[in-house]
Amino acid sequence: MAREPLDVLVIGGGVVGAGAALDAATRGLRVGLVEARDYASGTSSRSSKLVHGGLRYLEQLDFGLVREALRERSLILNRLAPHLARPVPFLYPLQHRVWERFYVGSGVLLYDTMGGRHGVPTHRHLTRRQALREFPSLRKDALVGAIKYYDGQVDDARHTMMLARTAAHYGAWCATSTRVTGFLREGDRVSGARVLDLETGERLEIRARQTINAAGVWTDEIQEMVGGRGQINVRASKGVHIVVPRDRIHAESGIIARTEKSVLFIIPWGESWLIGTTDTDWALDLAHPAASRSDVDYLLEHANRLLKTPLTHEDVVGVYAGLRPLLSGESDDTSQLSREHAVVSPVAGLVMVAGGKYTTYRVMAKDAVDAVSHSFSRKVPASCTETIPLVGAEGYTALWNQREQLAAESGLHPGRVEHLLGRYGSLVGELLALLEERPDLAEPLADAPLYLRVEAYYAALAEGALHLDDILTRRTRISIDTPDRGVATAEEIAALVAPVLGWDDGQVKDEVEHYRARVAAELDSQQQPDDRTADAARLGAPDVRTADRG
Repeated sequence: MAREPLDVLVIGGGVVGAGAALDAATRGLRVGLVEARDYASGTSSRSSKLVHGGLRYLEQLDFGLVREALRERSLILNRLAPHLARPVPFLYPLQHRVWERFYVGSGVLLYDTMGGRHGVPTHRHLTRRQALREFPSLRKDALVGAIKYYDGQVDDARHTMMLARTAAHYGAWCATSTRVTGFLREGDRVSGARVLDLETGERLEIRARQTINAAGVWTDEIQEMVGGRGQINVRASKGVHIVVPRDRIHAESGIIARTEKSVLFIIPWGESWLIGTTDTDWALDLAHPAASRSDVDYLLEHANRLLKTPLTHEDVVGVYAGLRPLLSGESDDTSQLSREHAVVSPVAGLVMVAGGKYTTYRVMAKDAVDAVSHSFSRKVPASCTETIPLVGAEGYTALWNQREQLAAESGLHPGRVEHLLGRYGSLVGELLALLEERPDLAEPLADAPLYLRVEAYYAALAEGALHLDDILTRRTRISIDTPDRGVATAEEIAALVAPVLGWDDGQVKDEVEHYRARVAAELDSQQQPDDRTADAARLGAPDVRTADRG
C-alpha cells in the first residue's frame, strides 16, 4: 500500500470497513484497508449474531430502517452468505389475552410482509400449550400464548473476515495490526494516512486520493486527528451477552421479550444459548469493553423471569461485551439513539461513515463509496455488491446436498462435514485437501472437541489470523464455547500454528501467556460490581498487539 497511491484507503476492519473495501474493489478502484487489531475485533464480533430487521423499530414507526434491513437480511441469507447465515425461530411470549395478540400480531404480520417472500418462514400464532411444546423450559405463568416468527443468524466474526477475504479476492490490499497514527495532508485536503505496523514496529505512509473512516466507536478519535470534532458525534452503548450450555434450557426456538431498558434475547447458538443484551452508556476503554457482575446479574434476572429452572452464575460458560456506535442525539438514553447511519465529509479527501446496524453494513458501505466516487475524474461504476456472493457461497448449496458423499470420501462423520460447510461453505475443499496431506489435522482439538485441528491450522494459513487470540476468539468461538474460555486448548493450538506463523518456542510461550492473562482479566472484570472497576480489571491484561511496543 505504501508503494504507490491508492484510490481509496479504508480505515477499520469491522463489517462496514470490510464491506466498503469490497464495494470499492468491485467498482474497479485501487483499494487498501487497514485495521489496528484484527478483523471484527471490535463491535463486529460482539453482536447478538443476528441479521434482522429490528422488530422493535416498527413500534417506533421507523419503517424505512426496517424495510431496508429486511431487504439486506434476505440478501445475506439467500445470495451473499448462505453458508454463514441461516433462519432462526423466535417466540414472542404474550402476557395479555386479547389486545396484545392483536397488537403484536399486526406488527409481526407487517414485519413478514415487508420481508418479502424469499426471506424466512412466515409467523404463526401459538396457544400457551403450543408455545410450551416449542419451549418446554418456559414458566407457565410467563405467558398466555405466543407468536412464533423467524429472523436470521450469522457468525458475525467469520462473516466480517469473509468480507475482507472477498475484498482481497477482488484486488483489495488488507492489513491487520496496522494502526493509523495521523493523516497526510496536501493543503487542507487529506491525502492518506500515517500508520504503524504493530507486528514489526515499522512506520509507513499510505497515500490515497480518498480515505474512508469506518472506525465505528473510534470515529471521534479519528476526527480529532483532522482537527477536532466533526459532523458526526458517536456515543458508545455497551451490550453484554452471556453464554450457557444448550442442556440448561430445553427448547427448539429462541425467545424475544421486552425489558424495562432494552430487549431480551435467548438465542440458540450451536451447542449453547446466547442471552442478551444490555444497552448502557459506556465512556471507558473502547478496545476492551468490560462486562461487570451487575451486567451478568441483570441478564440472569431477566432470563429467569421466563425460565422455570433458574440459571445461576455457575451456568455461565462465556461472557462478551461489545460497543454499539450510535449516532448521538439529544436523548440521554442510549436505547433511544439512532440505529440509522450517516455519511459525511468533514474535510476534503476524507469521508466518515458511522451508526447503523450490522445487518445494513452493505448499504452503509455503498453510501460511503458513493460519497468518495464523485471526486474521481473518471466515472466510477455503481455499486454491485448486492450481486457479489462472499467467498465460500458459490456452490455451497450443491455441496450441502452432497454432504453424505463428502463424508464418505473424507472419512469424516457427516456431522463434522455439516459443521465445516456451515463455516467455510465451498472453501471446504481446501480443508479436505489439507486433511489428505496431514491426516493428524482431522482429529478434534483435545480440549475443544467441537472443532477439528485443521480449523485452527487453516485460520493461520488462509484466514489472516496472526495471534492466538484471533483464532480462539474470532476464527473459532472456543473462547465462549468452552467452560474454561479456551485456556486448556491454547497450548495445543499455539504449537499447531507456530510453523505457519513462524513462531519460535519463546513466541509460543508468549502467545499462550498473553491469552491466559486476557481470560484471567475478563473473569476478574466479571466479578466487579460496576463499569469502572470492571474496566480497571480488564485493563490488567495488555493487548497482544501493543504490549511490547506501546
